[in-house]
Amino acid sequence: MTDRQLIARIMAIEREQKRRYDGDSLARYNTGDRVHEKQMAFHRCEKRNRWVFGGNRSGKTECGAAETVWYARGNHPYRPNRPDSAGWVVSVSYEVQRDVAQAKILRYLRPDWIRDIVMLSGKKDSPEYGVIDYILVNNVTGGVSRIGFKSCDQGREKFQGASLDYVWFDEEPPKDIYDECRMRVLDRQGDIWGTMTPLKGLSWVYDEIYCNLADDPQVWCEHIEWADNPYLDPQEIKTLSAGLDEQTLDSRRYGRFRESQGAVYPEFDPDKHVIEPFDVPPQWQDTLAIDPGLHNPLACLFLCVDYDGIVYVVGEWYRAGLDIDAHAEHIRELADRLGWRRDAKGRLRAIIDSAANQRTLASSKSVAQLFGERGIAVNPRVNKELFAGIACVKSYLAQDRIRIFRNCVNLIRELKGYRWSDGDAPVKRDDHALDALRYYLMSHPDPPRQTPAEQGAIAKDKARLIRSRRNRYARH
Repeated sequence: MTDRQLIARIMAIEREQKRRYDGDSLARYNTGDRVHEKQMAFHRCEKRNRWVFGGNRSGKTECGAAETVWYARGNHPYRPNRPDSAGWVVSVSYEVQRDVAQAKILRYLRPDWIRDIVMLSGKKDSPEYGVIDYILVNNVTGGVSRIGFKSCDQGREKFQGASLDYVWFDEEPPKDIYDECRMRVLDRQGDIWGTMTPLKGLSWVYDEIYCNLADDPQVWCEHIEWADNPYLDPQEIKTLSAGLDEQTLDSRRYGRFRESQGAVYPEFDPDKHVIEPFDVPPQWQDTLAIDPGLHNPLACLFLCVDYDGIVYVVGEWYRAGLDIDAHAEHIRELADRLGWRRDAKGRLRAIIDSAANQRTLASSKSVAQLFGERGIAVNPRVNKELFAGIACVKSYLAQDRIRIFRNCVNLIRELKGYRWSDGDAPVKRDDHALDALRYYLMSHPDPPRQTPAEQGAIAKDKARLIRSRRNRYARH
């Protein structure tokens, strides 16, 4: 080889390397050319069920596609890799698959990474114009990974049988298909992620994913809006925003569920009403409120009132399928952890649904009597009037007279998800902690009395606690 030929060869190699990098969207994404902060939070998250709720053009689909290619290549920068992974990309229809998820996947896959493409329709030498069945990808370890494509309009039966390492939902799937896909990743301890714009209102995703974050430690969610994407022109954002009504803007720009649509308690604002736990002065302790259940959950709230009449929900016990012995034991244990005071006979004091006066099938005694024998003295004389109780709770929320500790996850979930039915009554579901709260607030608790000497010190301490909470919110 002559010098001229050698130089020409080196220049050709350099041009090819530059061409490959210029065509390597994933490399640019990974080095920060295309990624933004909330996308990186999604990629770095170690949980197995991750959801990004984003507005249109916020970058949600980009991070779903990049995640898929990283799994297929076996070079994910933040998670354990598998040498020959198998996964599905699930779209709402084949048309949407071709135009959105499939197009993103092809953009992040360099041609030399692709072992083979199998088409449902169209030609594999121009797959972007057809519908792909699956892509075989060269894994960095030398194995071969498989990215399969599925459409929700195939029906649940087409999602059965496979064993997978991951599933990516591009937009919201039907509940039965989601449930089936969860079974598909079970034996391999695989991962699920979804990227969607919540245009269906308070759907099953709202109920089971967004509202149930605290119930499943493997679930994680993030909201992405247009302003989070540094590559969108601010003037374009302004123009698009001006053309949308408030509800549409909530979904299409901010990726928010429209919580006010049919919500019984639209006054509930987690940023305002939910606070970090702190050591409550013993003088604030008031009583427990219990909504009993055996097959259904039993909910027990621990309630305090400060000197300004603001109600604090500082603890909850919430569980289904236990007998009264077990419920009472757990309630007493939580009371001990909270340092909850007892009466002169060493009993906890509580109010309870008047149905507790009825005898159980397993005993000649009432639920109220059984709790009393287990150290919890319950008062069943509560006002259960539904609509007056709802109005009372709404008033406390609207007047900013209630605070809920962040670890009371079931009460928070129920406040978010409680909705009106097609008629004039709320849907009778997931309301057990809400019933306990309603019984308590309908009893019109009065602020505990304070002496003038106490007032100054307590007021200062309360102001310090409020400042501390605000500082924590500012940091997060």
